[in-house]
Amino acid sequence: MPYLCSRMYGIIRKVLFSIEPEKVHYIVMRRLQWAYNMAPLRSMMKKMFVTTHPSLERKLWGITFPNPVGLAAGFDKDAKYTDALASLGFGFVEIGTLTPRPQPGNPQPRLFRLPADKALINRMGFNNGGSKEAAERLRNRKEKLIIGGNIGKNKDTPNEDAIKDYEASFRDLYDVVDYFVVNVSSPNTPGLRALQDKEPLMHILNTLMALNKSLGNPKPLLLKIAPDLTNEQLDDIVEIVQTTGIQGLVATNTTIDRSNLKTTKGLVEAIGAGGLSGMPVRERATEVISYISKKSGGKIPIIAVGGIFTAADAKEKLDAGASLVQVYTGFVYEGPAMVSNICKGLIA
Repeated sequence: MPYLCSRMYGIIRKVLFSIEPEKVHYIVMRRLQWAYNMAPLRSMMKKMFVTTHPSLERKLWGITFPNPVGLAAGFDKDAKYTDALASLGFGFVEIGTLTPRPQPGNPQPRLFRLPADKALINRMGFNNGGSKEAAERLRNRKEKLIIGGNIGKNKDTPNEDAIKDYEASFRDLYDVVDYFVVNVSSPNTPGLRALQDKEPLMHILNTLMALNKSLGNPKPLLLKIAPDLTNEQLDDIVEIVQTTGIQGLVATNTTIDRSNLKTTKGLVEAIGAGGLSGMPVRERATEVISYISKKSGGKIPIIAVGGIFTAADAKEKLDAGASLVQVYTGFVYEGPAMVSNICKGLIA
């Protein structure tokens, strides 16, 4: 059935890709939520797309993940669709990036498809309704699904005050998420990537680790890093993880690199700034994961993101040293049967 669904989605995708990307995202997600709210359709979706097998389970940070395939941050920023997404078989969903205060993000259009490269370019700019609003939704959700909370700073917050934003969102989400991810690697908030430098990053992580401990039931705290870091910067990241005691990394975010694309240079230049995701990031993301895994002796848990479309892609990341994987662009291109197809491939 997932195979047939994949074939059908291949036809439907042509229609969906004729509509502006951000607009069609919300159309599709509202339809998915509608289907989830109908008990017969919800049951049918779960039968079609939820794949369970003992070999798929992963135990990490005291959490048992039913399968290693999660949805990356950015897809369900405001935790509006977590219940519906659970019916598609995800082992976990990472919401956000959330900021303490609501913000509209960058001007539209800000999401672009590169079909020739199986890629997306986005410059969303942390558009979200704020961490308090998302937390309230999560308190009222129906499905038992592992949730990660990806947090960032508001665009108008100066870097020297960034820690206040991270602390505020951390407190808001603390009771409703299973793990946290600190996002300092998005290319779409001016100056944000400067927080990846050793000194400011150490300050943010040490402060959050202290807050985490003080709240009584510490949650796993991870750092999301860019694929554009040099090996010397990756060495610093490994040292920072070991020094601060955070529980792992998410590797990687989108890239600002535009080399070796099949899409014409003129079209890429017309699209302009933003983070590139999808198949063009696959190789670099795997390199980063492998480098960090070897450098740390396999002691740093890694959630892999970047160019995962198939079970073979997921296995490549797991073999490189990742413990879990996340999808985003691949999900857009492959459709609702993607998670089930990857899980069945991993079982095989």
